[in-house]
Amino acid sequence: MNLPNFLSLIRILFIPLLVILLIYEYYDLSLIVLVLSAISDALDGFIARFFHQKTTLGAYLDPIADKLLLVTSYITLSILNIIPDWLTIIVISRDVIISLGVLILLINAYPLEIKPSGISKLTTLFQLLTLFLSLSYNHLGLKLTYLQIQYAITATLTIASGLHYLYRGIKIINSDA
Repeated sequence: MNLPNFLSLIRILFIPLLVILLIYEYYDLSLIVLVLSAISDALDGFIARFFHQKTTLGAYLDPIADKLLLVTSYITLSILNIIPDWLTIIVISRDVIISLGVLILLINAYPLEIKPSGISKLTTLFQLLTLFLSLSYNHLGLKLTYLQIQYAITATLTIASGLHYLYRGIKIINSDA
């Protein structure tokens, strides 16, 4: 267990706390937990790369922590009518499709390297930013239009990232054929 993996575990442990804070409308505290989660995500990746602490466990644990945090946050905020349902459906659908693709590749013993693409990292950043802006909407005095633009950008990136992973999966299958 190295520091990057520990940070991923901490991020997973923050999830129930975040949901509880959101349900009880402690939006300021939930925003702090969300920011700490985002910082831990950036920090674990930086430490793993910079200090050569990449592990097989970390290659699986980090994206699992990200997905659990994002999916849980989007579902909770959608239920609370803070984020539109359609955006939550897009975010979750992408993750389900990617997970099914990985499962299919693993079951069929295709060579698979778990490595996020550039567009995937950008998508995660925008998904987190959307959560942040949605929770801090009133504090920042944002116009609804800006938030709707953020939703549209996040949805577009999420779809593009999902299509990119679909392309990568098909490429793996075709190269092995």
